[in-house]
Amino acid sequence: MTADVPAPRYAKPRSMATRRFSHAIAEGDGISVIAAVEDADAARAAEEQRAEALVVRGDPAAVREATTLPILWRASVSPERAVESADAVMLVFDTLEEEDGRLEELHARALDLGLDCAVEVRNEEELERALDRVDPEIFLLSPVEAGDRSPLEHVLDLLAAVPAGKLAIADLQVTTEDEVHELERAGVDGVIVAARDVSPLAGDAPPEV
Repeated sequence: MTADVPAPRYAKPRSMATRRFSHAIAEGDGISVIAAVEDADAARAAEEQRAEALVVRGDPAAVREATTLPILWRASVSPERAVESADAVMLVFDTLEEEDGRLEELHARALDLGLDCAVEVRNEEELERALDRVDPEIFLLSPVEAGDRSPLEHVLDLLAAVPAGKLAIADLQVTTEDEVHELERAGVDGVIVAARDVSPLAGDAPPEV
């Protein structure tokens, strides 16, 4: 089925839900908690704890059957394979920095299939080059090159270079409630957390009606 809410900036929809990952991250007033899971049990638990999306490194087929949450597949897979069981795919700029057209081709194929496409960047130079080459809608901000700074500080510095209107996801290995609040105040749209950490970071459950 097609999405109820049109998204004019996006490419044509696929037969499944359209761009569910970006919708989940963009909707609402606060920061979205994205749970990193590897199996169906963890996916079900994350959904029960009010995660708004999932990120999976392994094959998400079994996870797909266990949850209604949108899935970002964090692996080097073709968009054609990703669309079978995921809602979004990740491209790592560091592995596609050569100007041989691969980044542009993979990004275009993902969008044409109706997938969301997040581009992982480690520093401001990569971010600016990604903007010039494919103008991605979603950035995953990696703290890999934090150096002497904390991962949080590095992510916040990268956030300052993300243009308005783009979605920014923080990739922090260890995330505290205070860090989530700081990311939210700075304007980060989503944060990836370990599945075991979802409940304390996802905020209060909505009131029963």
